[in-house]
Amino acid sequence: MYKILVSLVLITPIISYAKSADELVIAADEYRQSANETVVNTVIKLYKNNKLDRERAYDVYIKPNRKSLVISKTSSERGQKVLMLDDKFWILLPKTKRPIRITPMQKLLGEASTGDIATMKWHEDYSAEYISTYDKSESGNDELLLKAKRKGVTYNEIFLSLIPTSHIPIRAELYLSSGKLAKVAYFETAYKNDREQISKMILKDEINKNQHTEIEYIENKPYSLNRKYFNPAFLARNPSIKIQ
Repeated sequence: MYKILVSLVLITPIISYAKSADELVIAADEYRQSANETVVNTVIKLYKNNKLDRERAYDVYIKPNRKSLVISKTSSERGQKVLMLDDKFWILLPKTKRPIRITPMQKLLGEASTGDIATMKWHEDYSAEYISTYDKSESGNDELLLKAKRKGVTYNEIFLSLIPTSHIPIRAELYLSSGKLAKVAYFETAYKNDREQISKMILKDEINKNQHTEIEYIENKPYSLNRKYFNPAFLARNPSIKIQ
């Protein structure tokens, strides 16, 4: 009996951890952004006491190497844009002639920040490791710790839970550099464009427990936006330009 138990202990890590932690994060990212260049039609909803309080819509254009352009589609914010280039963020307002530097934690609505919708790939910003070598959580999920590779990311650490067989992300604890838990994210999937994708991210603040924020990904499809739009000076000179 003793020999059998020893054998099982030795074999278990090989079976459970055939993929490295970083490889699991890459697989999880495929459910968030499957193409290098995409446009994501996004709706953010703020709920208070489980009742819809406010709602805003955005088109998020994503290019490789941490380039994103967020275009507001809500009438009250018409013409407002947020540009991300690597670790730098700018907001461009329709009545101003100069881009304004902001941080990735700048709130758009409720708990949703610019960093939450401008970035869709964890593996570009974080290195991953297994939280436990042998033990699984009670839910039987893969539990990973993601640590920031650079200073300019939205969160310093993320505790990420994945479904073992499919590597679908289901829950993430998002921590600031101070070590404070900023928010907890829950993920839902749906079949779109003949594949399973993340269709919604629910953000919950542990302090304001009477409200939560939902980020719905209405459509996520390959799209290559002209690189001229990923220039803060160009956007500032052309505040009324329509992006197709």
